[in-house]
Amino acid sequence: MDNALDIDRVFGALADATRRDIVRRAIGGQEGVAELAGRYPMSFAAVQKHVAVLERAGLVTKQRMGRCKVVRTNSEGLSVARRLLDRYEESWRGRIDRMTELVTDTKEKDV
Repeated sequence: MDNALDIDRVFGALADATRRDIVRRAIGGQEGVAELAGRYPMSFAAVQKHVAVLERAGLVTKQRMGRCKVVRTNSEGLSVARRLLDRYEESWRGRIDRMTELVTDTKEKDV
Protein backbone atom coordinates (compact mmCIF):
# COMPACT_ATOMS: atom_id res chain seq x y z
CA MET A 1 0.00 0.00 0.00
CA ASP A 2 2.63 2.48 -0.96
CA ASN A 3 0.78 4.24 -3.70
CA ALA A 4 -0.58 7.71 -3.00
CA LEU A 5 -4.22 6.76 -3.62
CA ASP A 6 -4.12 4.01 -0.98
CA ILE A 7 -2.39 6.28 1.51
CA ASP A 8 -4.98 9.00 0.87
CA ARG A 9 -7.77 6.48 1.46
CA VAL A 10 -6.33 5.42 4.83
CA PHE A 11 -5.72 8.90 6.16
CA GLY A 12 -8.91 10.26 4.59
CA ALA A 13 -10.89 7.54 6.33
CA LEU A 14 -9.19 8.23 9.66
CA ALA A 15 -9.69 11.99 9.32
CA ASP A 16 -13.30 11.68 10.49
CA ALA A 17 -14.06 11.29 14.22
CA THR A 18 -17.03 8.97 13.63
CA ARG A 19 -14.95 6.65 11.47
CA ARG A 20 -12.14 6.58 14.05
CA ASP A 21 -14.73 5.65 16.67
CA ILE A 22 -16.13 2.90 14.44
CA VAL A 23 -12.60 1.47 14.02
CA ARG A 24 -12.17 1.55 17.82
CA ARG A 25 -15.50 -0.17 18.43
CA ALA A 26 -14.82 -2.74 15.71
CA ILE A 27 -11.69 -4.01 17.45
CA GLY A 28 -13.80 -6.45 19.44
CA GLY A 29 -15.76 -7.39 16.33
CA GLN A 30 -19.04 -7.87 18.14
CA GLU A 31 -21.19 -5.05 16.75
CA GLY A 32 -23.16 -5.13 13.57
CA VAL A 33 -23.86 -2.14 11.37
CA ALA A 34 -27.30 -1.77 12.96
CA GLU A 35 -25.83 -1.64 16.48
CA LEU A 36 -23.24 0.88 15.36
CA ALA A 37 -25.94 3.02 13.76
CA GLY A 38 -27.74 3.24 17.11
CA ARG A 39 -24.66 4.83 18.68
CA TYR A 40 -24.48 7.89 16.45
CA PRO A 41 -26.83 10.82 15.84
CA MET A 42 -27.18 10.02 12.15
CA SER A 43 -29.13 7.73 9.88
CA PHE A 44 -28.42 4.06 9.34
CA ALA A 45 -27.48 4.89 5.74
CA ALA A 46 -24.92 7.46 6.92
CA VAL A 47 -23.26 4.89 9.21
CA GLN A 48 -23.24 2.40 6.34
CA LYS A 49 -21.41 4.99 4.23
CA HIS A 50 -18.83 5.54 6.98
CA VAL A 51 -18.27 1.77 7.20
CA ALA A 52 -17.93 1.60 3.40
CA VAL A 53 -15.22 4.30 3.47
CA LEU A 54 -13.37 2.32 6.13
CA GLU A 55 -13.72 -0.88 4.10
CA ARG A 56 -12.32 0.76 0.95
CA ALA A 57 -9.36 1.97 3.01
CA GLY A 58 -8.80 -1.58 4.28
CA LEU A 59 -9.33 -0.62 7.92
CA VAL A 60 -12.42 -2.75 8.63
CA THR A 61 -14.20 -5.75 7.18
CA LYS A 62 -17.83 -6.82 7.35
CA GLN A 63 -18.73 -10.42 7.99
CA ARG A 64 -22.22 -11.82 7.75
CA MET A 65 -23.30 -13.55 10.95
CA GLY A 66 -26.85 -14.73 10.64
CA ARG A 67 -28.98 -11.78 9.63
CA CYS A 68 -26.53 -9.04 10.53
CA LYS A 69 -23.19 -7.85 9.22
CA VAL A 70 -20.57 -7.62 11.96
CA VAL A 71 -17.92 -4.95 11.53
CA ARG A 72 -14.39 -5.98 12.48
CA THR A 73 -11.14 -4.08 12.48
CA ASN A 74 -8.73 -5.30 9.83
CA SER A 75 -5.44 -5.61 11.71
CA GLU A 76 -3.41 -5.64 8.49
CA GLY A 77 -4.98 -2.35 7.42
CA LEU A 78 -4.15 -0.79 10.78
CA SER A 79 -0.61 -2.15 10.54
CA VAL A 80 -0.20 -0.43 7.18
CA ALA A 81 -1.38 2.87 8.69
CA ARG A 82 1.02 2.42 11.59
CA ARG A 83 3.95 1.70 9.27
CA LEU A 84 3.15 4.83 7.28
CA LEU A 85 3.09 6.92 10.44
CA ASP A 86 6.31 5.30 11.64
CA ARG A 87 8.02 6.31 8.38
CA TYR A 88 6.85 9.90 8.82
CA GLU A 89 8.06 9.90 12.41
CA GLU A 90 11.45 8.52 11.37
CA SER A 91 11.79 11.23 8.74
CA TRP A 92 10.93 13.99 11.21
CA ARG A 93 13.23 12.60 13.88
CA GLY A 94 16.06 12.64 11.34
CA ARG A 95 15.32 16.28 10.55
CA ILE A 96 15.22 17.20 14.23
CA ASP A 97 18.52 15.40 14.81
CA ARG A 98 20.12 17.32 11.93
CA MET A 99 18.79 20.63 13.27
CA THR A 100 20.17 19.80 16.73
CA GLU A 101 23.57 19.08 15.19
CA LEU A 102 23.53 22.39 13.32
CA VAL A 103 22.62 24.34 16.45
CA THR A 104 25.29 22.53 18.46
CA ASP A 105 27.92 23.16 15.78
CA THR A 106 26.99 26.86 15.63
CA LYS A 107 27.24 27.22 19.42
CA GLU A 108 30.63 25.48 19.48
CA LYS A 109 31.97 27.81 16.76
CA ASP A 110 30.75 30.87 18.68
CA VAL A 111 32.65 29.84 21.81
